[in-house]
Amino acid sequence: MKESNYRTYLIKGGLFLLTIVTTTLSGAELITGHSVLMGTMGWAEFAKGVQYSFPFLLFLTVHEFGHYFMAMHYKVKVSLPSYIPMWLGFFSIGTMGAFIHIKSLIKSKKEHFDIGIAGPLAGFVIAIFVLFYGFTHLPDPSYVFEIHPEFESFGPDYAKQVYSMDTVLYKKDFASTERYNYLISADSVSYSTELPSIKVGKSLLFLFFENYVAADKRKIPNAYEMMHYPWLFAGFLALLFTGLNLLPIGQLDGGHVLYGLFGHKWHKRISEVAFVSFVFYAGLGAVSPYQQVNDLMMWGGLYVGFLYLVFQGLKRSKIQTLIFALTIFVIQLVIGIFFPNIEGYRGWLLFAFLIGKFLGVYHPIAMDESPLDLKRKILGWLALIIFIISFSPQPLLVG
Repeated sequence: MKESNYRTYLIKGGLFLLTIVTTTLSGAELITGHSVLMGTMGWAEFAKGVQYSFPFLLFLTVHEFGHYFMAMHYKVKVSLPSYIPMWLGFFSIGTMGAFIHIKSLIKSKKEHFDIGIAGPLAGFVIAIFVLFYGFTHLPDPSYVFEIHPEFESFGPDYAKQVYSMDTVLYKKDFASTERYNYLISADSVSYSTELPSIKVGKSLLFLFFENYVAADKRKIPNAYEMMHYPWLFAGFLALLFTGLNLLPIGQLDGGHVLYGLFGHKWHKRISEVAFVSFVFYAGLGAVSPYQQVNDLMMWGGLYVGFLYLVFQGLKRSKIQTLIFALTIFVIQLVIGIFFPNIEGYRGWLLFAFLIGKFLGVYHPIAMDESPLDLKRKILGWLALIIFIISFSPQPLLVG
């Protein structure tokens, strides 16, 4: 074996091992609420993070190897998966995902389709398993009091008190503890936790598991506490990653499926509409028309500049791209006048930027564009259904 291959395997293996550490560390923070940076996490807390890192990395690995083995089947040169560790020291999921690198030409539409769909389908099976296990092995409702002992005084209906804006004032004290402090005005009780509360935005499939798989509905955690349930949170993220990958845009997995089903011409049209709709939704409420004029001009100008960069992915002329960005901004602003409280999900703007600038909105034309057989068409439509039931419009809300 060549020395360069050894080096590659060492790097990829090292990244994988580091990702195990970062996901376990993040899992420990999510489960226990303790933090390494604040000196409150020991080995016992760290070990609990495996309950999160194992199911989540299992999903990522099966997803990527679904692509890998299908590429190998077609004798397409492909790299082993590269994992991207990420630990922020506060709330993080421990990784930015994983990817494989296609090193040779994919010759036919069928190959694009099969390689693209193999990952999401394989990963989706794992996501179902993780969620099924999580919802059939829910701890007693008192489990949440182990993380938040201060909630116990409110009893089983703690959520009605803790997360009611009529009785709870959320306050962040940067000057002293850098912790999120909660002041319960109803009972004059103050307490703090080291990590912010993360509300999970549930997909249709997640809601199905809540309503029809969980045997004891009393054990289902509040959406703000889902992050402390490692199998549920890992399953939620598995669905989120599956939904994102199956967006029918560009060369995402869903883009490959779209190309296989409809060909290059219709892929271009549908991908453009899907991409613009995705950006439009994400940016709703990003700039309020009720700001002071100076602020509106400043933030509006920055936002239009951002949209210009994003819409460069549509491959139009500079003036057309600018007009397009301004048009989207004006429409969003007008909607904001009539619906002041409307909010998209600004977290998607970063993903839209990655698509527009790096991943691409369009799909290359294959040498062989022979139509797919019936079995593949059925799988393609199944993948689009999986996208619909897995995608969360507002997946994670902080605070």
